[in-house]
Amino acid sequence: MFSAIQDLEPKLVWHHFHAISQIPRCSGNEQALGEYILQLAERRDLPSQRDPIGNILVTCPGSQGMEARPMVILQGHTDMVCEKNSDTEHDFSRDPIGLLKDGEWITANGTTLGADNGIGVCFALALLDDPTIPHPPMELLFTVDEETALTGATGLSSGFLKGRRLINLDSEEEGVFYIGCAGGRDTVLRKKIDTRPSPPGHKAFRIKLGGLRGGHSGMNIDQDLGNAISLLSRLLFRLKDRTSFCLSSINGGNKHNAIPREAQAVITVEENDAPLLSSFITDMEKVFRTEYRYTDKDIFLDLEETEDVEKVLDPSLQKALIHFLYSVPHGVIAMSHAAPGVVETSTNMAVVKTANGLIELITSQRSSIASSSEDISDRIRALGELAGFEVEQHDSYPAWAPNPDSPLLGLARTTYEKMTGHEAEVKVVHAGLECGIFGEKFPGLDMISFGPTIQGAHSPDEKANIKSVENTWRFLLELLKRI
Repeated sequence: MFSAIQDLEPKLVWHHFHAISQIPRCSGNEQALGEYILQLAERRDLPSQRDPIGNILVTCPGSQGMEARPMVILQGHTDMVCEKNSDTEHDFSRDPIGLLKDGEWITANGTTLGADNGIGVCFALALLDDPTIPHPPMELLFTVDEETALTGATGLSSGFLKGRRLINLDSEEEGVFYIGCAGGRDTVLRKKIDTRPSPPGHKAFRIKLGGLRGGHSGMNIDQDLGNAISLLSRLLFRLKDRTSFCLSSINGGNKHNAIPREAQAVITVEENDAPLLSSFITDMEKVFRTEYRYTDKDIFLDLEETEDVEKVLDPSLQKALIHFLYSVPHGVIAMSHAAPGVVETSTNMAVVKTANGLIELITSQRSSIASSSEDISDRIRALGELAGFEVEQHDSYPAWAPNPDSPLLGLARTTYEKMTGHEAEVKVVHAGLECGIFGEKFPGLDMISFGPTIQGAHSPDEKANIKSVENTWRFLLELLKRI
């Protein structure tokens, strides 16, 4: 897979990206990558430390003539979202990511690529590895477990960083500087599964809904992409008016911060109703293909007879579950008036699981206004309690309040315009960046976030634009010279 990137520029960045793509680094499993970083720092004889949570800090003195300049923090997270297509054989705990070159893009073979935030990490590793690059004194901060709970950033001690200027390398649009982000929280619902014996004379079928694009539940939430769980629950809600079926299980989604691409349910129907079920699935596929022909043109429904099931859900539980899944909101709740065109509040129906005697539902709420995030979370809690679920609302993470007068932003804008001949965009992103937590832990920290163009993050469609990686790298080097 090295052949996919061997001729790409900047060579050192892609060298490290290939190297870390060989290292398992799903959220919570970043130890091996941490060792890779620490060994590189040791080879350069640079001070490094790993805190009890797993965050790593490498300190680099300024280049000759730049020793007395202000300290700059470069920051990225070492974990990646591990998603794969259902027909892809891949074990994220041991298998390397298969890198592929597709025209102007680097992508992966049926899995997430890990460019989020692997490219940003490799920018820092290339700076760490090349002593000839001019730069001010730097703290290279590599945080852990960003994608699931922002654990690394949340656990930073107040004395871990000395710098007062921070460049977050976890954004995905070249030529855009982010100066604010949404806060958020997860709302998790659970209910004990009550069952009854499967009725006699019933046949079992598996309904699978797939082919959706999925994507990041913040960055892509305003694109009207299909949500596999919501669509499957819609199908089941309509099916109950056509035939008396029994639900045995329903599962879909994997990550709280990804729009689910696939979902499936196992149901039973009377043998005489099997043709009706088949016809209904065909009709619903046509409906979905029509509705999502512009956003999810590959959507499909598949029906297959499966082995008989012994147990199905109790009828009252089945009704409560299907009604809740169909009723729970998903998508944009409100657009921002302060930043026109930016999502203010959203929610994602992320995961449904029936296993080990429990139904578990995971939803994720985001907003640039803390009270709005709390409100939509409480609305889901209210729906869940009506349906008899136990509800757990996880601690929220803070929004990053924008500072348009940031000196670091001003320098970045003038540098970008001098290099490219046009102005950069300045945005607030509807996603959780660690900058919100850094700003709370280190008041007065001057921060911006930028990165190369990456599309399809958190899905197997993830890809990084080759030229954009080179352009962003060149910009980063020039900005460091000017600080």
